[in-house]
Amino acid sequence: MTTPTATIPRRTLGKTGESVSILALGGAHIGQAKLTKDEAIRLVHTAVDAGMDFMDNAWEYNDHESERRMGEALAQDGYRQRVFLMTKDCAHDRVAANSMVKLDESLRRLRVDHLDLWQIHEVVWPDDPDRIFAPGGSAEAMLKAKEQGKVRYIGFTGHKDPAIHRRMLDQGFPWDTVQMPINALDASYRSFEQQILPLCHAQNIGVIGMKSVASGHLLKGTGLTPQEAIGYSLSQAISTLCVGCDSMQVLQQNLAIGRGFHPFPEAELDRIRAKAAPVSNGEFEPFKTSHDYEGNEARKEHGLALRSS
Repeated sequence: MTTPTATIPRRTLGKTGESVSILALGGAHIGQAKLTKDEAIRLVHTAVDAGMDFMDNAWEYNDHESERRMGEALAQDGYRQRVFLMTKDCAHDRVAANSMVKLDESLRRLRVDHLDLWQIHEVVWPDDPDRIFAPGGSAEAMLKAKEQGKVRYIGFTGHKDPAIHRRMLDQGFPWDTVQMPINALDASYRSFEQQILPLCHAQNIGVIGMKSVASGHLLKGTGLTPQEAIGYSLSQAISTLCVGCDSMQVLQQNLAIGRGFHPFPEAELDRIRAKAAPVSNGEFEPFKTSHDYEGNEARKEHGLALRSS
């Protein structure tokens, strides 16, 4: 499944047939205030030049600053033509018309006329599948955007409960991708790796892993190193792994892990799972057990206090 290259190894993104880098640049971090716009643009360019060509983003990240910065970076020197560009639909009312409005806004901020991949963001509420697949729901927007040529491929994301992902996959809908947590803690608690990964393979859906270090909680809770945590995630049968890079130092660390990656043998995977198992109860995966990680569009829709930028 993995093809070695001189830079970052590449894998096939499910039924799309697209070849993508095994590491994807997370969009959330590049819009944060700790980075200047110029620093964020350098991060994007450095990642692409090193072979990390899968770009992650979402309509709402950092009050749209992530999309604005990525759009500016990709508009320079032909970088758009060198990447696989994804962003996410954050219409949490799950109404198709509002999804399409947000898509057009994302396209403007990213300075492109189409996306390579558009995903429904944060499918984390028990009634989300009902709303998404209801008449006039977001699933209709996915198909409409594809028919109009505004997106090439469609998918959905979520980090809460495999049962919700299962319902999304049981609809017979033509998903191209699914994004979900894949990490050493997940292996033993509400496991997407155990419950959802096989379903995606059965439907030839490209899997985008995320939360390999569980927002840093995994490293603190287990004592695993970034090399072990990221290597564990990459050793699963996923197409690419979204990694957050909030500094050039972190980006270079992740690039080094990607360049030197070889799938871990089963004995090493078992050792890592065993090390994580004693604390695999949700405490160090709070995105599964709380609403602290939901974005403000979802928080508005569900009556939660908004998070500060």
